[in-house]
Amino acid sequence: MASHRKPRTSVLTSPGGRRTAAGLTSAALASVTLLSQSADAAPRAPRPTIEEVKQKVDGLYRQAEVATQKYNAAKERADHQRTTVDGLLDAAAERAQKMNDTRRELGTFASAQYRTGGMNPTAQLMLAKDPQQFFDRSHLMERLTSRQQQAVSDYEEQAAAAARQRAEAGRSLERLQTSQASLKASKQSVQQKLAEARQLLSRLTVQEKARLAELERQKEAAAKRKADEEARRQQERQRQQDGGGTAGGSTGGGGTTGGTQSTKAEKALAFARAQIGKPYVWGATGPSSYDCSGLTQAAWKAAGVDLPRTTWDQVKVGQRVATSDLQPGDLVFFFDDISHVGMYIGGGKMIHAPHPGADVREESIYYMPIYGSVRPG
Repeated sequence: MASHRKPRTSVLTSPGGRRTAAGLTSAALASVTLLSQSADAAPRAPRPTIEEVKQKVDGLYRQAEVATQKYNAAKERADHQRTTVDGLLDAAAERAQKMNDTRRELGTFASAQYRTGGMNPTAQLMLAKDPQQFFDRSHLMERLTSRQQQAVSDYEEQAAAAARQRAEAGRSLERLQTSQASLKASKQSVQQKLAEARQLLSRLTVQEKARLAELERQKEAAAKRKADEEARRQQERQRQQDGGGTAGGSTGGGGTTGGTQSTKAEKALAFARAQIGKPYVWGATGPSSYDCSGLTQAAWKAAGVDLPRTTWDQVKVGQRVATSDLQPGDLVFFFDDISHVGMYIGGGKMIHAPHPGADVREESIYYMPIYGSVRPG
């Protein structure tokens, strides 16, 4: 006898239900597979070439030098402003002492008036031992009154001057705080740029570091060849001048002009040469380390010439000279932003403090794009 029971409608047992579940499972697996394939196929950022890394690091060093010059300028302003504030505070203290002296003098007059001010002249005459004593006392009181008036006038002048000094000290303190804020911002900028450069270099493999060093040697060699070519041209010009009977100093290729200027330049160069091998440290002015403008400032100071602190101010001092007319001791500035400086030594070379991680050294002036040159003294 045939059974008339209805089949179960469970998805797990019905053929239709099994197909539905299987379809969902297949779709889920397919989705996971596609997602996995999509993730694997996602484009990755290409690893920068060594040339790109070098360009980036050089750019960061240059940005750090710009920030260093801003730091130097802010520090110079802060130091100057701090000296001004200290002077104003010293003057205010001296003024306060004068006011205290005047106040004590006024107190003496007030005490004297309290002791004698209650008596009228008639009573003072009656109490005096003799008329002459009364007249002497009256004359003294007239003199005290005159001195008292002068003391009051002095006190008022001292008080007004003290108020002006307090106001000026307040303004100077505000300027000092502004300079200190700029100093802090520039310092942070330098540190950030240098940290980025160190991070880029730390990611390089041994082979990449070797390749980077090779690129640096190639750049230095190219700059040296250009310096050697310029030195030969300068020597040839010098021979022509000597053969033509030209008197005086040479132009360009390492000769020196006569007189005091030559002596100063020689002293500055001697100082700069003695610093070779000392490390570059941003913001440093010696004696154990230097940044670029700190080195040139210290060198010319040894020759008795005071230069400003920053490259931006040093380029404004002295006589502007063409690259072809450079003489030892001249300052050569680099990049459009005038962020670097070196001291010319002749033969197309200079002494300079290059960048963090490098020591003071001799190098071709053609290693970097030249902005211009000046002759201090």
